[in-house]
This record gives sequence, structure tokens and C-alpha cells, in this order.
Amino acid sequence: MNSRHSDGSAGDANYGVIGTNYSRYRQPDPYIAEFIRTALGNAETVLNVGAGAGSYEPIDRKVTPVEPSASMRAQRPAHLPDAIDATAEKLPFADQSFDASMATFTVHQWSDLKAGLSEMRRVSRGAVLVLSCDPDELQRSWLFDYAPEMISVEASRYPAMQTVADYLGGTVEILPVPVPLACIDGFGEAYYGRPERMLDPGARLANSAWSFVDPSVGERFVAELGRDLQDGKWDARYGYLRTQPFFEGSLRLIVARP
Repeated sequence: MNSRHSDGSAGDANYGVIGTNYSRYRQPDPYIAEFIRTALGNAETVLNVGAGAGSYEPIDRKVTPVEPSASMRAQRPAHLPDAIDATAEKLPFADQSFDASMATFTVHQWSDLKAGLSEMRRVSRGAVLVLSCDPDELQRSWLFDYAPEMISVEASRYPAMQTVADYLGGTVEILPVPVPLACIDGFGEAYYGRPERMLDPGARLANSAWSFVDPSVGERFVAELGRDLQDGKWDARYGYLRTQPFFEGSLRLIVARP
């Protein structure tokens, strides 16, 4: 049986703690959502694994969400279906129950990646979609200059793109997903051109990697970034990002078809 935190969440992050105001900072971004909608094609029934508060669930399909964290299930808006309490590694569905399945910003939380992806493949007749970050590209963000410990932790948690592809099998595409400047899904790279947002403790807490480093790292990050924003050093180095329409960083959509 998979281990669970006190709120039911599984994997290495305790969403009973970090997920309290998660949906305030992590909203589905329309540009990123379009990548998912396109990849789903004509699938009518979709399983969303590690569904969280419902980000990127297409409202024009019949979606079945699975989410082990009670605190995250409680943050799902009323217009979305209630999530089933289950983990990716043991999905309570018969073989080929869904036209497609999806997992967004969640595979790095799973206790057994291979088992979870195998389960998604088992219950899907068609495409399996995984939105994640390429650990080899995380250092492209300016965050690496200010919190290398956090980025290193993040890189150690995200599975390699080829590993995900190999576990899924079939015909696999790995699609780069550029991040728009006004991205409303507050993962780290979403603020590539709005560094002030990262001074908000809630914005950092909505990115689970910060919970894996010593609090002193966050304190140093706030002090150094705040100072560099005030004296203009950040803008001297990265100011061009404030008007750059997209940032091509680590975000990837992996699409596996039978």
C-alpha cells in the first residue's frame, strides 16, 4: 500500500501543508491549456490523474479526476466534478476505461513513476498526456542564480523526459511548451518576467520544491532578489524578460499514443 501524508496526499510532497492556498496561485493558463486540448483530439472521456484543484481539465469532455490529497480535492471549483480519492499507482478502473488520460505537474510527486504511468496506459484506449518539466533545462531560468539549491532539488525530483517516454511506450512526442509572459499558472518559470511575484511567500509555497530546501534558502532568496530589484541589478541582467512574449524553458508536454 502506498504511503500517505495526513491529508491523504501521496509522494514526496505534503499537500496538506503546501496546498492550502494552492489554487490562488495555480490557475490553468489558457495558452498551455490549448496544447492539452489539441493533444486530446476527439477524446470524449478523459481521466485526470493527480488532478489537484482541477487545472487544465477540459470542460468540454467527460473528465474523471483522481486526487489523493483531501486539501487539494477541497479546492476544486463547483463546476468541476468531484475527485476520486486514489493514487496513480493503483487506479480503480477497468482496462481501457477512457478514451485518453492526462497528468499535469504531478508525475514528480508519485512514489512509483513506472507503476503510475503503466496504470495510465492500462486504463486508456488512446493518448496519454503528461505535462511536466525537463530536469535538464531547469537551469535556464534566472531562479538558478538566486536559489540553485531549489533548482537542484527540483531537477532531482523531475523524471527525465526519455524515462517517461520509455515507460509509456507506443508512439511518443515530446513537445516544448513556451511559457507566456502573463502566465497565470504560478510554477517557477511562470514569473520569468515578473520577478517581484516570487517575493510572495504564497507564490513560493505553491511550488513544492521550496518545501524541500532549508528555510534559510528562501530567506536568502528574498533578501538577494529584493536587493537586486531595488538597486536595478536584476533588470540590468534580465530586464529584457519583462517584455519577452514567451520563455522557452523546461516545460514539456509528452504525448504517447498506442
